[in-house]
Amino acid sequence: MSGSHPWEGLMDYRDVSFWMATSGDDLTPRPALPGDRDVDVAIVGAGYTGLWTAYYLAAADPSLRIAVLEKDIAGYGASGRNGGWCSSLFSLTPAGVARRHGQDGADALQRALEATVDEVGRVIGVEGIDCHWTKGGSVTLARTPAQLARARAAAGPGSGLQLLDAGEASARCGASGVLGGVWTPHCAVVQPARLVRGLARAVERRGVTIYERTPVTSLPPGAAVTPHGRVRADVVVRATEGYTAALPGGRRALVPLHSLMFVTEPLPASFWARAGLAGRETFTDFRHMVIYGQRTADDRLAFGGRGAPYRFGSTVPPAFDRDPRVLAAHRAALVDLFPTLPDDVRISHVWGGPMGIPADWHASVGRDGAFAWAGGYVGDGVGASNLAGRTLADLIRGESTDLTRLPWVGHRSPRWVPEPLRWLGITAGLGLIGRLDAAEARSGRTSRGAAILGRLLGE
Repeated sequence: MSGSHPWEGLMDYRDVSFWMATSGDDLTPRPALPGDRDVDVAIVGAGYTGLWTAYYLAAADPSLRIAVLEKDIAGYGASGRNGGWCSSLFSLTPAGVARRHGQDGADALQRALEATVDEVGRVIGVEGIDCHWTKGGSVTLARTPAQLARARAAAGPGSGLQLLDAGEASARCGASGVLGGVWTPHCAVVQPARLVRGLARAVERRGVTIYERTPVTSLPPGAAVTPHGRVRADVVVRATEGYTAALPGGRRALVPLHSLMFVTEPLPASFWARAGLAGRETFTDFRHMVIYGQRTADDRLAFGGRGAPYRFGSTVPPAFDRDPRVLAAHRAALVDLFPTLPDDVRISHVWGGPMGIPADWHASVGRDGAFAWAGGYVGDGVGASNLAGRTLADLIRGESTDLTRLPWVGHRSPRWVPEPLRWLGITAGLGLIGRLDAAEARSGRTSRGAAILGRLLGE
């Protein structure tokens, strides 16, 4: 790095992602914890979950002493790296939630998630956060007969999804080979690093203290221990998502699986005339291996997907953020979707980061005495983290509300199996997903293995 920055000798946080590089902040780390502290609430992790929790707690009770402890800087994790979908998606399908918690519980959770999209937009407006927020909805394309069958099943009664024919789907997203799809209005596109950095400033205005470059090494009852001192608190909140495995006792709580992204240079108006996304709808399709994309405010395509291999022992090496084989596969998927992309289109940034995956794919939020937690969003945390933050604020303050009665509250996922079984199982599952998509692309028919996959993913 150039040495022109005030944090010379530390990493250049602009290298984390395109979003962080264009966040509008200089990303200078805030001061670290200066020593032992006593607070009312200590929050571990300055991503969306931790900051939303701090925001709503401080708003409800300005007298609370709240400290947020962050290993790097606010937004370093998934909050500054994700695809920029503020959606009403949950880690389980609505049918999966209903099987576990009943239809009424599933409906209540879905309504809360849909309302959450608008709540995030409200706070962005109130706090004046310039994060390119646009609520254009989301389109999921069907590009094979097997995908079309899944689209029709997804848009069943009570789903809230609008089934699209080929013309309607293509009008929203002009990808190749579109047979149909579904659309929901409950999704907004956002520049995620601008949101998390703006949210950090908003909580500081409300009296919350954020200590950066302050890794938490253990969480004994009623405390968070760091190399700089111990923070004692009435309640400690774990909001570490894909980095939870690094905490003592956390290696089998949430598995970190990487999702990788890239962004093109700004594309010409001639491309967008064919590609659509005029309302900045987010887009994906009904393949099994998740892909996702958005049209940025400056007319780039930001595109990513899953499929990166799992690292033995749930470690999170930085090199996994830019696996060239996975990124090449994602680029091929984008070209397949949009063959009219200019031949000389340039990729300006590539990056990635870990998602937090529970063993049963069930996100949760809860409090058990002096310990509270939220996470396991399986990549759908931009919206769900806000709902989690509001729910944690009620739980910590001892309030019984509609939020604290939602079915994900208090859920405890089983622990992942030990290694090497964990690595073997996850690797086999990822391989199955790839083979299913390849088989369906060749035949156009739903593979017999889809039912097995559904069970693995808790659908």
